Amino acid sequence: MIRRDALAQLPVRAALPALRAALDGPGAAVLCAPPGTGKTTLVPLDLAGLTGAGPVRRVLVAEPRRIAARAAARRMAWLLGEKAGERVGFTVRGERRAGARTVVEVVTTGVLLQRLQRDPELAGVDVVVLDECHERHLDADTSAAFLLDVRETLRPELGLVAASATTDAEGWARLLGGSAGAAPVVEAAGVSHPVEVVWAPPQRPVQPAHGMRVDPALLGHVAAVVRRALHEQTGDVLCFLPGVGEIGRVAGQLAGVDAEVLQVHGRAPAEVQDAVLAGGDGVRRVVLATSVAESSLTVPGVRVVVDSGLARVPRTDHARGLSALATVRASRAAARQRAGRAGREAPGVVYRCWAEGEDGRLPAFPDPEIKVADLTAFALQAACWGDPAARGLALLDAPPAGALAAAREVLTAVGAVDAEGRATDRGVRMARLGLHPRLARALLDGAPEVGLRRAAEVVALLSEEPPRAYGDDLAAAWRSVRRGGDTYAARWRQEARRLASAAGEPRAGEGAAVGAAGGRGDDAVAGLIAALAFPERVARARGGGSFLMASGTGAELAGAGPGTRAGDGSGLRDAEWLAVAVADRPVAAVSARIRLAAVIDEETAGAAARALHSSGEEVGWSGGDVVARRVTRLGAIELASRPLASPDAGLLRDAVVSGLRREGLGLLRWPAAAVSLRQRMAFLHREWGAPWPDVSDEALLAHVEEWLGVELARARRRADLERIDAGQALARLLPWATGEAARFEELAPERIEVPSGSRVRVDYGGEQPVLAVKLQEVFGWQESPRVSGVPLLIHLLSPAGRPAAVTADLASFWKGGYRSVRAELRGRYPKHPWPEDPSTAAPTRHTTARLKRG
Repeated sequence: MIRRDALAQLPVRAALPALRAALDGPGAAVLCAPPGTGKTTLVPLDLAGLTGAGPVRRVLVAEPRRIAARAAARRMAWLLGEKAGERVGFTVRGERRAGARTVVEVVTTGVLLQRLQRDPELAGVDVVVLDECHERHLDADTSAAFLLDVRETLRPELGLVAASATTDAEGWARLLGGSAGAAPVVEAAGVSHPVEVVWAPPQRPVQPAHGMRVDPALLGHVAAVVRRALHEQTGDVLCFLPGVGEIGRVAGQLAGVDAEVLQVHGRAPAEVQDAVLAGGDGVRRVVLATSVAESSLTVPGVRVVVDSGLARVPRTDHARGLSALATVRASRAAARQRAGRAGREAPGVVYRCWAEGEDGRLPAFPDPEIKVADLTAFALQAACWGDPAARGLALLDAPPAGALAAAREVLTAVGAVDAEGRATDRGVRMARLGLHPRLARALLDGAPEVGLRRAAEVVALLSEEPPRAYGDDLAAAWRSVRRGGDTYAARWRQEARRLASAAGEPRAGEGAAVGAAGGRGDDAVAGLIAALAFPERVARARGGGSFLMASGTGAELAGAGPGTRAGDGSGLRDAEWLAVAVADRPVAAVSARIRLAAVIDEETAGAAARALHSSGEEVGWSGGDVVARRVTRLGAIELASRPLASPDAGLLRDAVVSGLRREGLGLLRWPAAAVSLRQRMAFLHREWGAPWPDVSDEALLAHVEEWLGVELARARRRADLERIDAGQALARLLPWATGEAARFEELAPERIEVPSGSRVRVDYGGEQPVLAVKLQEVFGWQESPRVSGVPLLIHLLSPAGRPAAVTADLASFWKGGYRSVRAELRGRYPKHPWPEDPSTAAPTRHTTARLKRG
């Protein structure tokens, strides 16, 4: 019996005629409908003709999450007075409830991608509804691109609806309309109740979230705000937290509250999810949820939302080969979605655990996954679709070129694509396993070595990271989950069975021939599978709980740190080699943090990461000198080395140049004449420019071959550089070809003859050339001399050679400043002449007595 009273209360029904007209016309539409309007439940039923309006059509609804797919199917089945699996069914990874009578099927976007790859025409499907497209999950964006390709080339009659509570309607309309113009945008008004905002920031500063870490002080504050909300408000409380770990910790701090505390996330048992979505039975509830509760799901009875302000999103460090979830500030759009949950059924209240002044600094929308996530699986999907570069796919955002290139490198290494990026037969098989390509490679290549069942079990363990309580040792976690009776263990067993069935018997030639784990125990098997999945993360110990991965990234066991024994409590701390399965890198940390790994030996590491093995001559600058060796490496890990007796001359030259650029020109010998030559050249470059060369450190190091080429050809080590006279080499840069070098002494003379007849050295080391000369030697000089038109700065010295005065205008000095100098120094140096009129006096280098003797 159809529950028509419930259907009649859904506001989206007013938009159904326009939506049906859009599908009957252009065949695609964007549906914008606020949460609670019935877009996820009534729209598919209506389009399928199950409510009595229009012909019966088969409708496929794609949801971004398994929990939402199951909940939507069960809700629609309830509206028809049935159970899921009859006219409304669902399919998620590892679970299917659908049959011959099924007209509306709800699937995850991952399942939809698999179907499109197997059957691009989607035979028998009339309409596809992409729900919650505003969340911009990578699988959803990819599914939309493939569906638009299908409409364009194979099935123009296939209906397509992009449905969302808040989205870029114009962008989606242009995308769905294609060359025919923008698709219609159908809007449905919602019945929203007012939601009061209460700003509830922590009283004391808390550390910003980074990586997977959230400051315990913030979690304690969130728990306190939940208690406050229970005291101040009525109705159930929905609290948003970033992940499962944070939900568990806040749940522990809510022990003793006068309410039932429930936890909703992707890993929660189906019965718990169903109980939350079915509503309470009179007992007040506190529902702790991840972002899965932002949309798609209606939690009955909620009048209060407590928002931690955090979300967990995928992030990829392509430079280090690390992909992980990261905790970030939730966007303003997400905060609006969360707050709206409090006003679905009646006026409500949202407690935001941050200051009102911070709200405007939050990002407006979440980043699309295609911009920040690991694109390896996307690249394989595109290659299997026949568009390796993804240039022909209709995407709202193009994949970043660097991330796509990194993904192709991984796919090439695991044999999923050929040199042109086209999917191989092996790549197609990997894509159909419903795994990340790395894990698919580990399953296919590991099965012949350790057996299909054992390989599938370890891969299942890696496909959904086990709870932290299982520890950081992959083999130990494997043993624990086999004995476990918790919900994670149940999901793991189901996934392991699915993988073993999907992989079937290994095909000839797919084994990695790494027999190190053949006939070995759990530790060896776990290590081999992890190494096959993440070959660039095989790691060698370098002491103190620290490891170096083949990728070149340092890694530490999570327990390592100041005042802590490295890896305390970990079975990995004494390992020489590890296969690192899960790692992240905290903000500002130099090394990655190992979350899950298995002990391996060098043979397994070398075999699993065979593509990273290299051997060759390495000549470089290290430890302050040239080092020449023949080195065998596994990626960045040095396995063996021996000195080279006769290294390649070109490599030697490169190493010497590298050392010179790294440590600077001080490696050369700089006698006083060389320093003077460089200063004079610098003066001419500053005053005249070309053809006089730039002799700054930067310029000389950039063009070192031009002036040091002869000496570098003979240099083999640091000592050879230290014997090079820099001045002799530097003279090569003078403009000999133009003939200007002949004027060098004229334009920047090394010495200047003063009135006494002495030839005094000019110092070109400062901004202005300096002539330091005894005062008596320049008597009679009326004007300061010039070099290249620049007046010399005269440092007038006492008879003892100490500075007495500085001037660039001798005539003015003789008239004024000389009197004070004469008065101060004539008593101290009575043996030297101090005439009253120095401008007409005879210059001298001698004392008065010597002058009298002639």
